[in-house]
Amino acid sequence: MPELHIVLALCTAALLAGWVDAVTGGGGLIQLPALLVLMPGAAPAQVLATNKLSSMFGTAVAAWTYYKRVRPDLRTALPMAAAAVAGSAGGAACASLIPQSAFRPLVLVLLVLVGAYTLRRPTLGEAQALRWSGRAHYAAAAGAALGIGFYDGIFGPGTGSFLVFALVALLGYSFLQASAKARIVNLATNAGALAVFIPQGAPMYRLGLAMAACNIIGGRLGAKTALRRGSGFVRVVFLTVVGALLARLSYDIVAG
Repeated sequence: MPELHIVLALCTAALLAGWVDAVTGGGGLIQLPALLVLMPGAAPAQVLATNKLSSMFGTAVAAWTYYKRVRPDLRTALPMAAAAVAGSAGGAACASLIPQSAFRPLVLVLLVLVGAYTLRRPTLGEAQALRWSGRAHYAAAAGAALGIGFYDGIFGPGTGSFLVFALVALLGYSFLQASAKARIVNLATNAGALAVFIPQGAPMYRLGLAMAACNIIGGRLGAKTALRRGSGFVRVVFLTVVGALLARLSYDIVAG
């Protein structure tokens, strides 16, 4: 267990990350860098596993909070979650084979496209207007979850935001409904990655559980804020997180 001041700093980061994750995803933008900076002696697998361990608890609480109020359609969310588990486990298994630096330029381009698309359509995600029904809807949802799940297992930053965007732009959900479903799917991606990391003994359990307690508080507060403020608020936070991810990845590419 690290020194107390480091634990307190990481717990604060976990609380903020839980709030952001619950609203629109992207809490890894806060929590993962905090672990990398404050735990420089930890192996990459330990950092990734501890991040997933903490995030899983906060995401679970946020998902339950959304479910009680929004009642997201589980006929879409559960197949997405199953596909995401498979994708995330596959990504985690490949995490040591492909350098993370290989993903940064691609993710940077995707974030630019996501941000530009959302900005150019101010009414996007205000109301629900599903683009497909039946098998086509479920196939598109599962395909998106499989790809994003793989990305989460192998790299990770912005997974929740990509899930929200896919649900809004591809499938036609409102931002609030998309955020509710994304929490269920994101919970599955965390579980899928941990299924690979735990047998390797990667998580730092005491630190991860301390951070998880704070992530739970943040997740509950974030979900309640999003439910109270609605889709317009979620859209603003979404664009803010996308902008922050762009800034961080651009810095990583220039510095690297």
